[in-house]
Amino acid sequence: MQTITQLSEKTKSKLIVPTDLNPEGVAQITESLNLLLADVFALYLKTKSFHWHISGPHFRDYHLLLDEQAAQIFAMSDDIAERTRKIGGNTLRSISDISQHQRLRDNNDTSLSATDMLAELCSDNRQLTSFLRLTHEVASGNDDVATASLIENWIDESERRTWFLSATLGGS
Repeated sequence: MQTITQLSEKTKSKLIVPTDLNPEGVAQITESLNLLLADVFALYLKTKSFHWHISGPHFRDYHLLLDEQAAQIFAMSDDIAERTRKIGGNTLRSISDISQHQRLRDNNDTSLSATDMLAELCSDNRQLTSFLRLTHEVASGNDDVATASLIENWIDESERRTWFLSATLGGS
């Protein structure tokens, strides 16, 4: 019969992910991806919240736009977490973990106008783009082509969301 310690050691050995990335690089990429994951969850929840609470003359258009954007943002979360695990890193595990790592600010204001909501999401998506670029630099600097490649697509998506929100607000 195996002891808990033996099972624990056996489990640990199964969690080692073979990668040709150096351990220091994996640590840096993991840290950067976890910050990014926390921001993605924060932006997802804010986008959904604004989707639920937006009102006004263009309600249907805004409601559908934010639902589409929230789905796109949420789809990133699984890719980020799985990429972190593929290279041997650990990822976020709870809401408190997210709140400790997120750089994007929450908004619990119940009196925001539709314009204020869209403007804040536009700004947040612009910030997310800059965080994506920073993570791309970390991945590229550690020869992690796969992570860098994924991030390039997310940058394009984030820029598109920013553009749509800006155009909806009357920007060019």
